[in-house]
Amino acid sequence: MFETIIGLEVHVQLNTRTKIFCSCATSFGQEPNKNVCPTCLGLPGALPVLNREAVKKAISFGSAINAEINQNSIFARKNYFYPDLPKAYQISQYEIPIVGRGNIEIELENGSKTIGVTRAHLEEDAGKNIHEGSVSKVDLNRACTPLLEIVSEPDMRDSNEAVAYLKKLHSIVRFLGISDANMQEGSFRCDANVSIRPKGDTKLYTRVEIKNLNSFKFIQKAIEYEVSRQIEAWEDGKYEREVVQETRLFDTTKGETRSMRGKEEAADYRYFPDPDLLPVFIDETLMEEGRQIPEMPDAKCARYVAEFGLSQAQAKVLISQLELAQFFESMLESGVSAKGAQNWLTNELLGRLKGENTLLTCGIDSKTLATLVLRVESSKISGKSAKEILDVLIEQKGGDVDSLIESMGLAQVNDDGAIISAIDSIIAANADKVAEYKSGKDKLFGFFVGQVMKSAKGANPARVNELLKERL
Repeated sequence: MFETIIGLEVHVQLNTRTKIFCSCATSFGQEPNKNVCPTCLGLPGALPVLNREAVKKAISFGSAINAEINQNSIFARKNYFYPDLPKAYQISQYEIPIVGRGNIEIELENGSKTIGVTRAHLEEDAGKNIHEGSVSKVDLNRACTPLLEIVSEPDMRDSNEAVAYLKKLHSIVRFLGISDANMQEGSFRCDANVSIRPKGDTKLYTRVEIKNLNSFKFIQKAIEYEVSRQIEAWEDGKYEREVVQETRLFDTTKGETRSMRGKEEAADYRYFPDPDLLPVFIDETLMEEGRQIPEMPDAKCARYVAEFGLSQAQAKVLISQLELAQFFESMLESGVSAKGAQNWLTNELLGRLKGENTLLTCGIDSKTLATLVLRVESSKISGKSAKEILDVLIEQKGGDVDSLIESMGLAQVNDDGAIISAIDSIIAANADKVAEYKSGKDKLFGFFVGQVMKSAKGANPARVNELLKERL
């Protein structure tokens, strides 16, 4: 029996308007090599200047995970050559990072677990290599984009724990608003360090780094493949020969990892303090600004339960995505009840969205859905009619609720006089059944309801039931 040891390094692109050491824009999808300057190209004589906003966002992250914030930190040069690194070194932090030890609590099927965060340091991103057949191109627009590298302790023991940690981390940076964390665009990507050891052993064996994973599904598959590869090598007596300290890539088509290059030790990077950057001192004003963070997912979940009477499960669904929580709270601002908003958002609306149709693309905004729920709660329409209207709204990607109520003829009759008139007519026409009902045949009540609903088309069913019981 073996135990898996997993530590994760997550690179989060911070959403500052400009790069970390120059004034070039950080916008995604621009023409290749458009957003570059002498500083991010590393040309002789160009000097870096630290972006204050990047420091503030790093402080915010540290505050969210209850981490130590180092008031003094140092930038270093990490030396290595790669085609998309024009300076042949990366400006990073080594000995004294801006964010020290913290922790993140994750939810698992059998309870919760705390994962330690070793550090979170600021650094610049590299450019991007584009391989087209036999030709390779380099786009340096991304070079010098501010990164926050978040390094965990090796506290995770299987791929499920790793994915739970990454999802929680993804949620934290999104709720903080420090990154869009778009995995497809590379603004939230992960390197997984994986090793195994016999159960009960405390020694850490050779770890393998799986580089640049950018989807939760592939992260899970890559870890599971690598664990099985290492176990097989151990059982076949080939562990020392086949499991070496190296960087591997995950082939998403074949579902397997393959060797990319030998893994360097810290000494190989020849870190030394960057002579062009002064040591960083965070003054009290900047420290206070960074610590002003919005409500985090766990706190929001607890508030939804305590303030709105939602169940833990219902609240967890709402805080699982920033957009969902924002949509829900926007509905509440329109006067909808919390339970009505939760039900119609998570059960009715999300339950109807399929494929690429998402909350952001379905064309129904929070005000439209809130209006629909308000019409149900005020008894203007029935829940059944509201579902019909919601189907139409999804089909035509939006619309006006009140116009649809009118055009579809779904407005409920709430006039007691009209309902009582219909009830009295039905009772008068069915004297024999009234007598049977009064003699104990309670099931006949359903017959009377049906007859009244047929006679008073659009009548409020709840009001029909109340008034019918009174008249009978």
